[in-house]
Amino acid sequence: QRTGTAPLPSYDEVLVCTPDTEEEEVELLVRRALSPGSQDQKIYCLLGADKLVYKVSKQLESHFFRLVQSSGIADYRFLIFCNAKAHNSYVITAFDAYKVVFPCYSKTEIQTYLKMHLTVPSGTAPVAQAFEEPYQQSVKFVFSEQAGMGE
Repeated sequence: QRTGTAPLPSYDEVLVCTPDTEEEEVELLVRRALSPGSQDQKIYCLLGADKLVYKVSKQLESHFFRLVQSSGIADYRFLIFCNAKAHNSYVITAFDAYKVVFPCYSKTEIQTYLKMHLTVPSGTAPVAQAFEEPYQQSVKFVFSEQAGMGE
């Protein structure tokens, strides 16, 4: 269980889903979460899984339940986040038996946690420092309209 001082998830723990998310991306995350050796305190997350198209949602269900049965791992950490109002989502229906309600954190608690993990140390250039190896930032977002263009 992560505490308020635990780091944010790393890039390999999170997949942000869109209607364009492909089956291979989902399968890779499920494999990471349910493969032997995955008990390294990582928490694998599918964010916005309700946005997956039907075909990819079906494959997520298939990969997940197949790997759960074949791996024999009982203490995996795999979270699927969906919009509670997305009632027509196949993912919500397929994983309904596993649904849990998260505790409510106050806005202040969330802001404090994020501020602790997303603040660049003073006296450094924020953009340059964020990508230097000694700095242990856990989350980096780079958006581009064209791959590799940085625009």
